[in-house]
Amino acid sequence: MKAAIVESVGKVSLTTVPDPEPGPRDVVVKVASCGLCGTDLHILQGEFAPTLPIVPGHEFAGEVVATGARVTEVAVGDKVAVDPSLHCHECRYCRSGRGNLCDNWAAIGVTTAGGAAEYAVAPVANCVRLPEHVDVRDAALIEPLSCAVRGYDVLRGNLGSEVLIYGSGTMGLMMLELAKRTGAARVDVLDVNPDRLATADLLGCSATAARAEEFDRPGGWDVVVDATGNAQAIQDGLGRVAKGGTFLQFGVSDYATTAVIEPYRIYNQEITITGSMAVLHSYERAAALFASGVLDPSVFISDRLPLEQYPEAMERFRAGEGRKIVVEPWG
Repeated sequence: MKAAIVESVGKVSLTTVPDPEPGPRDVVVKVASCGLCGTDLHILQGEFAPTLPIVPGHEFAGEVVATGARVTEVAVGDKVAVDPSLHCHECRYCRSGRGNLCDNWAAIGVTTAGGAAEYAVAPVANCVRLPEHVDVRDAALIEPLSCAVRGYDVLRGNLGSEVLIYGSGTMGLMMLELAKRTGAARVDVLDVNPDRLATADLLGCSATAARAEEFDRPGGWDVVVDATGNAQAIQDGLGRVAKGGTFLQFGVSDYATTAVIEPYRIYNQEITITGSMAVLHSYERAAALFASGVLDPSVFISDRLPLEQYPEAMERFRAGEGRKIVVEPWG
């Protein structure tokens, strides 16, 4: 089968690899769509993936075409979205229900072959059957949505909160959509890309700007979310949290990224600084939200490219073009 592969740091190409075979509790998925994500860029930079080469792609959905001998939950022909998380279920974090912090953390498309291919193998436990009305070509959005749901689990937001989001790429826009649905009184969005800000306006944010100073809010916001991973944005955002407010580090930074905090201010103003790591008990809920129409795929997916153009798709994503870019192996 055809597959994209990150061969070495900075080098991605298209190649041919053997078709996957399911284990007893695995299924083989004919991939309909696979989204590109900031994590894929980190893998290309030599971070995250423990070894290269690797077939990337942790945001994917498709049709079941083969099942293992002990699979009863899904059948050939079912449409499924795949949670990429692979937890050991043995370490103290897994045993305490915090599998996203697993000491032996692994993920499809990060530590094992992923969905940037014609076919992918996944444990049946990671597959969520999709209702008939869901277009499986859009369902690559479910995995990033599940990360956003986890972010709001961490926030435990209060009704009437005023929210500031740094970044209006896919994840920032998803955080915007969930903020609106979790009772935010106001959601402001920052980005240096005017085209992306236009999408935030389209989705109904309260206001947009390139710099926080344009909002003229010296008291700050109750909730500040960084969805960029950019050091400058993070540093600025830490200073925009209102008294008693929360800063959520949601965007994925490079390993070397640092920021300065003000311990007295954190103490004196009871400011919370927290993070949200990937997916935790949120994938099924994200699939249900997606099926209910919480996102408009025509807004979120800006580019659909054939698998053969995966290297080009990565370059476009790295350049900040579009919103969600997906590759479609059979498109």
